Amino acid sequence: MSTVQDNTRPEQEDLTYGDIVWSQFRKNTIAYYSMWALVSLFLLAIACPLIASDRPFVWTEAGVTSYPWISSLVDRNYFENSIDIFFNLLLIVGTPLFGVWMAYVKQVQKQKLNKRPRRRKMQRVGLVFIAAFFVIFIGTLTANHSEPYKQYYELHQQSEAGEMDTEISATFPPIPYGYRKTGFKSLEKPSSEHWLGVDQSTRDVAVRMLYGTRIALSIGVIAVSIYVAIGIVIGSIAGFFGGIVDLLIVRMIEIFMAVPRLIVILTLLAFIDNASIFHIMLVIGLLGWTGVARLIRGEFLRLRNLDFVTSAIALGFPTRRIIFQHLLPNALAPVLVSATFGVAAAILIESTLSFLGLGDVSVPSWGQTLSEGYSTFALHLIFAPGFAIFMTVSLLNLVGEGLRDALDPKMRK
Repeated sequence: MSTVQDNTRPEQEDLTYGDIVWSQFRKNTIAYYSMWALVSLFLLAIACPLIASDRPFVWTEAGVTSYPWISSLVDRNYFENSIDIFFNLLLIVGTPLFGVWMAYVKQVQKQKLNKRPRRRKMQRVGLVFIAAFFVIFIGTLTANHSEPYKQYYELHQQSEAGEMDTEISATFPPIPYGYRKTGFKSLEKPSSEHWLGVDQSTRDVAVRMLYGTRIALSIGVIAVSIYVAIGIVIGSIAGFFGGIVDLLIVRMIEIFMAVPRLIVILTLLAFIDNASIFHIMLVIGLLGWTGVARLIRGEFLRLRNLDFVTSAIALGFPTRRIIFQHLLPNALAPVLVSATFGVAAAILIESTLSFLGLGDVSVPSWGQTLSEGYSTFALHLIFAPGFAIFMTVSLLNLVGEGLRDALDPKMRK
């Protein structure tokens, strides 16, 4: 009797660790939709100039048509803060680059290639696009911009009132003024013209809340990136080498953890004249690495005696390669959860500093608006930033909890 092999059975692709975590994360409905809410918040931060700007999309004066909105996105005289320039470049450069990269990913996925080469090609293309974006970003920051600040909105109002001889036609964003625009009625209540009212400095609160999204997300991500990088390096060294090296690093971590972080931040910023948002990011980043270092150290202590590490050492691999290519990828799971909670904590710290008057006064921070609400007892200046901080921090915490449960094998269903 002959046996016939059945080759018609479809081959099932093995699930990677990332696929398993993602499938578990999607089962947590609250965390899943919180993640998309954060994505929407990030997209809103990118699209700020499309919603609020006193530079018109199209400006026609004396028969001559220009497009001031496009040039304003990279104008350092108009957007003085580097964070605004970064998000503006994401809007005008990053969006098409991301579209091209996604098209390439789909094209590669259609081809019958092995899994590993396909991922390597996508990673290389992604790195090329990221490098191109940052080259453009640095070039924009170092370029000289001499275009004077022009009061387009005021000129358009004068033209409509018949106070000018020149005929002007313009198309503005839905909110036709920026976050530095002053001259409105102080402490005006929310209305159809000013959706969230006006603050004590006669600035529109809705516009400042909108652009404050950029500050909150930036300070959270950048500060956390700084202390995660520091914590990974220090924790990896302590966990891998052990002995006296581990002992000294653990004692140093305990010393840093014994010092109240907020008190140290307040003390350091008090010695800095005109503290910028980047000073705040740096200080938070340099003081928050202890938790990440302890997590990485614990994971390295657990992993360093496993067979794959012993085999790598026996084969004579360099220490740097064993730490960063073999051990570190297997130890990053708890760090991702810690980083998610850390972004929320960094946003709270920056809001606290701005509320106390130690933040960067040149940026539209939510803490500044909350501070004005506290000093004037204007409810619209309290509820608007308070709700924004509460929602952003809550969404980050929900995503962090969902990610923690998805990474825990005991919680998988």
